[in-house]
Amino acid sequence: MKPTLLHHLLEQGVSAHPHATALLFKKLEISYAELGEEVTRLSSLLVHNGAEPGDRIAVYLPKQPETVISFLAASKASAVFIPVNPVLKAEQVEHILRDAEARILITSAARLQQLEPVLGNCDPLQTLVCVDDCPSGSSLEIVPWNQSCQPAAPSTTADQNDLAALLYTSGSTGLPKGVMLSHDNLVLGARSVVEYLDNRSTDRLLALLPFSFDYGLSQLTTAFTVGASLVLMDYLLPGDVIHAVTRYRVTGLAAIPTLWNRLSKLDWPEPCVASLRYLTSSGGTMPVATTRSLQKKLPYTQIILMYGLTEAFRSTYLPPDQLDQRPDSIGIPIPGAELYVLDQNGRPCPPGKPGELVHAGPLVTLGYWRDGEKTAQRFRPLPWNNTNAVWSGDRVRQDESGYYYFVSRMDEMIKTSGYRVSPTEIETVLHHEFPGIHFAAIGLNHPDIGQGILLVVESADENPDRQAIINCCKKHLPPYMVPLAIEFMPTLPLNANHKIDRPRLTERFDSYFTQP
Repeated sequence: MKPTLLHHLLEQGVSAHPHATALLFKKLEISYAELGEEVTRLSSLLVHNGAEPGDRIAVYLPKQPETVISFLAASKASAVFIPVNPVLKAEQVEHILRDAEARILITSAARLQQLEPVLGNCDPLQTLVCVDDCPSGSSLEIVPWNQSCQPAAPSTTADQNDLAALLYTSGSTGLPKGVMLSHDNLVLGARSVVEYLDNRSTDRLLALLPFSFDYGLSQLTTAFTVGASLVLMDYLLPGDVIHAVTRYRVTGLAAIPTLWNRLSKLDWPEPCVASLRYLTSSGGTMPVATTRSLQKKLPYTQIILMYGLTEAFRSTYLPPDQLDQRPDSIGIPIPGAELYVLDQNGRPCPPGKPGELVHAGPLVTLGYWRDGEKTAQRFRPLPWNNTNAVWSGDRVRQDESGYYYFVSRMDEMIKTSGYRVSPTEIETVLHHEFPGIHFAAIGLNHPDIGQGILLVVESADENPDRQAIINCCKKHLPPYMVPLAIEFMPTLPLNANHKIDRPRLTERFDSYFTQP
């Protein structure tokens, strides 16, 4: 059977090697056959409790077997799954549930307790599936994870071009928006990765990144495409990663530059050196010094640097044999991607001249969930034909040999620790708490996390309470959105449109996090 839908990747594994290990989690090992049975059971449970084709099913859990089972079961039920980043606070989860109009939420008792104050605002949410002890007192129906029900007949009615998942990502303004991924986007993206990473059934991939990242979700789809094993882990310290690589004999490890910066400073024991076949990095620029350190500590490991955007899965990779020659390049197009560097008039830029990276081909996603205006801005046909493409908002250049190099962002997005952060989202939270005070969040170069967030506060006389501002951010925002520092100015600079002039602020505080 040739996989065409997400859950077909698993069914292919069940058919080809049912007893091979699909998931490893702490001391637990789950075979492909066992995982297939659990997916079928949960799919029946979802249908029994009202899930219909096209319904959105949100999954608000850390990386554990129930999370993976939920994604695949939603696919089998012809529904749409939404991986909700487990570090998000109730306010952000509420926005996702409301925006996606989720009908079912799969989560834990502890997380339900955190969400209880906002669940009443999340129409048309009807059913909660609780993976552990079900709490009482909720206004919504709570279904136990292990509730028995009659097995449903195969109900998949989805097509490969149908919506399979919503991944919520920040935009340059306003609240996060859902990027629509089809089954084809997921399956073809996995096949592309398998091709250039040369994945095989003997691989063990360590899933460190949130599944709400396309980069994190890719570890799951890649593993199941070739019948490999996926190790589930939410790490606390960099040393935990090295311990997991040793314990599970991991062969493939994906992380963001922020984490690689820390891992490159640690000692890698011999079992890691022996087992780790390749590592990948995306979600920002990898410092050359970090790459060189990893090369020395992992001499037998292939290092593959990559660039991607949620709207098109992934765009480029740097072949390992080019790492010494072009350590600052984001590489060449991945299989299946069509890339162009275009100027402001939509014309191809010659080698060496920066322009906007435009990505076309089958990996381009379906646009933004129920937001035709933003979709039309970012997803547009190529100027010379009707091929749909995504205009990345990233300025890049291409050399004479066809290798791409990142230059800068074209909008105000902050890229920190692998996350895209909207400055407006931070400022909106603070405006509610501190009415009458003007704030500007900007991203500045940071040696460890790509960009650090600096909050500039307009205060002519008496400065507001610095700690109260930070406490507000910590209460209402996930950790990666909390500013690293606060500065005060008598007035914030404005541009000709009377909006905050972020470029001037960025120029003024340019070396804030990099100065000695």
